[in-house]
Amino acid sequence: MSSAKIHTASACTSLGAELHRLIADLYPICRSITGEGLRDTLRLVAKHVLLTVSEVPTGTEVFDWTVPKEWNIRDGYVRNSRGERVIDFQASNLHVVNYSVPVRRKMRLAELKTHLFTLPDRPDWIPYRTSYYKESWGFCLSQRHLDLLPDDEYEVVIDSTLQPGHLTYGECFLPGDLPDEIVLSTHCCHPSMCNDNLSGIAIAAFLAKHLSAHPRRYSYRFLFIPGTIGAITWLALNEEKLSRIRHGLVLTGLGDEGKLHYKRSRQGNAEIDRAAAHVLQHGSYEHHLLDFSPYGYDERQFCSPGINLPVGRFSRSPHGTFPEYHTSADNLDFVRPERLAESFDVCLRTLALLERNGTFLNLSPKCEPQLGRRGLYSMIGGADNAGARESAMLWVLSLSDGSHSLLDIAERSKLTFDTISDAAADLQEKGLLRECLEFAPPMRAESLERTEP
Repeated sequence: MSSAKIHTASACTSLGAELHRLIADLYPICRSITGEGLRDTLRLVAKHVLLTVSEVPTGTEVFDWTVPKEWNIRDGYVRNSRGERVIDFQASNLHVVNYSVPVRRKMRLAELKTHLFTLPDRPDWIPYRTSYYKESWGFCLSQRHLDLLPDDEYEVVIDSTLQPGHLTYGECFLPGDLPDEIVLSTHCCHPSMCNDNLSGIAIAAFLAKHLSAHPRRYSYRFLFIPGTIGAITWLALNEEKLSRIRHGLVLTGLGDEGKLHYKRSRQGNAEIDRAAAHVLQHGSYEHHLLDFSPYGYDERQFCSPGINLPVGRFSRSPHGTFPEYHTSADNLDFVRPERLAESFDVCLRTLALLERNGTFLNLSPKCEPQLGRRGLYSMIGGADNAGARESAMLWVLSLSDGSHSLLDIAERSKLTFDTISDAAADLQEKGLLRECLEFAPPMRAESLERTEP
């Protein structure tokens, strides 16, 4: 398959608008690591891709963890002595600390303040806070809002439930010609924050939708899971599938104005790491490559030593490096359609490279074969990029000894993967190369290329 690059400005604009529209649809939902908000999110995703939804009961042991109680919330507020809601869950679902236990009490401001969270250095923003694994309660509000609250007796109500239920996750499996899998995972537990991580959800959904309509070499498994506990749960319940996973990506924070970042897997030099680096380095993307660390998103679960899958992470500004992170400022204005489209593009191009990467055998290895009599030399001489194409053919012939992949050859020759792949296609068509593996990827297939709608 050829380059998965988005070809025109209008195609990019259209895709970015569609991605932003899905984010806008998901934005109002109060999500958490369990509960109806998570299920509502998966129902919206299922309008775009076929999802299998799994429900894992509270109390299920998953490695060193236990599936928690299910949390749901209907309402939450702080009301002053005049009956006015001065903090209101209905105005922003960030106002209630996620996973707060039910509360119905009256108290003075001094006591209430021990349960209030603000960002003094960002006085107009509401912070996002959680209490997943310790039963507690609280409210979040802007510092400017808190400063206006007078001493008064306040009625405090959190109309929530925390009881045995289920952890829910969604899975989209796309079978390919090979049983070998590429897994793409995105967390879908955060409430109304767009970059972290409605951007990841939207791009994963659109990648799955796009791939489902095209022939595939690999099988693909898309996971829409709550952060940390969702990845741990899926891994614990699906250990028999792990041996089939050849490559993986975690998708998060893909809509802001920052440069693209790729975080390498724990293995450091896995094929996915090299493919992502090649796409970024040879594309027109501002980017930065990060080494693995055990801090971050669910790549740390997939890369844990007992699992050790080759899973990297794509994001734009890494978590915690932009002030809007985990605040109400991570809103619909913060994510940009053109950045969403660019992030989709780099993900798709990376998958396209993996699909096309193969190992070949030179069928005329004793000295250099005569390219001219096969019509290859004359084709090269008349092309604008004659030097690169001739060089690519010679590199492919030289290193196609059954032990070097096309990506190996691209890296060593310092030519683009597309140039090497196209050269290999020409040589294969003339009977000078043979795919070493039992399955031969279609060298010129357009199966992952995205064109203007």
